[in-house]
Amino acid sequence: MTQPSVALIRCTDYSEPKVIEAIRRQFELLGGLEKFVSRGDSVLLKPNFIAPKSRCSAVVTDPMVLIAIAKLLIDFGGKPFIGDSPAWGNIFACVKRLRVEEELRKLNVPVKQLDKPKICRISDDTVIGISSAALDADRIINVPKFKAHRQLMATFAVKNMFGCVSGKRKALLHFSKGKDEGDFCKMLIDIYRFLNPVLTIIDGITAMEGNGPIRGTPRELGWLICGTEPIACEAVCAKLVSIEPEKLPIVRAAREMRFGCAEFEKIKIVGDDFPAEACTDFRPAEPLAIRFSLGHVCKSVCKQIWLVVIGFIFAKMGRQRGNGRCGNLLQKHQL
Repeated sequence: MTQPSVALIRCTDYSEPKVIEAIRRQFELLGGLEKFVSRGDSVLLKPNFIAPKSRCSAVVTDPMVLIAIAKLLIDFGGKPFIGDSPAWGNIFACVKRLRVEEELRKLNVPVKQLDKPKICRISDDTVIGISSAALDADRIINVPKFKAHRQLMATFAVKNMFGCVSGKRKALLHFSKGKDEGDFCKMLIDIYRFLNPVLTIIDGITAMEGNGPIRGTPRELGWLICGTEPIACEAVCAKLVSIEPEKLPIVRAAREMRFGCAEFEKIKIVGDDFPAEACTDFRPAEPLAIRFSLGHVCKSVCKQIWLVVIGFIFAKMGRQRGNGRCGNLLQKHQL
């Protein structure tokens, strides 16, 4: 196995010039954008849009990271689009909450709900419904958020691709696969390998500590982390906040599968130097079982149906009466 490279770039805020320059530098350090994408390629940018939340919450990938990648791809000749299948609401509600609809429209970057699943055999014993929009993309760039996570300690690179599983099938997989932590993590790795993103760019400018993936606290961290090998990215991110990679369930599963490299000393760090003193007070999440109960799954499905219904009602009211008050009401009902 060749030595994996991870591009580590210091980026202290989400100003557009800083983020674009940081990501441009990462592309160059890893061999140039042409190494990963061809001109004319349809490129799915897969953020973490778990729910319609504001950018300051650190729940979702910051839209400036997506816009920066999209602009660089467009300049190169690629055709980026943004897609996800949020656990709550839909991607259009997420984009609206982030107030980037108009900018994406001006860039001609489509937004797609990752729905219309196709049944795919991702391993010898696992078949899963993967969004046809994700499967049809020529290339995928994975753009997760750096987060503490109650079920998996922390999530950096691998788990974000679980969002290509359409709709509430994710909750059902938590129920069917979540009894065994190792089996669940192996499934996440199988999904990642099956979809095979050409790059993973982790938004760690503002991370989430505490009870992620939704109820944690924003934490200024100041890093963008990029690589082609996700387990190496997981290891570097863990080290940045003084977590030993082997403590991560996803890394342990990867070792059993002989997938990737989690040995930090074998990873080549390019870009900015790894900090001499890593963050030592990053607050971990309180552990929670991976497996969802059947009641949890039913509650989650009912909540999703409710959000769809009120979204339809308020959208109709907004068209009839102007969307000021109705938009506020819709936001009130979203997570």
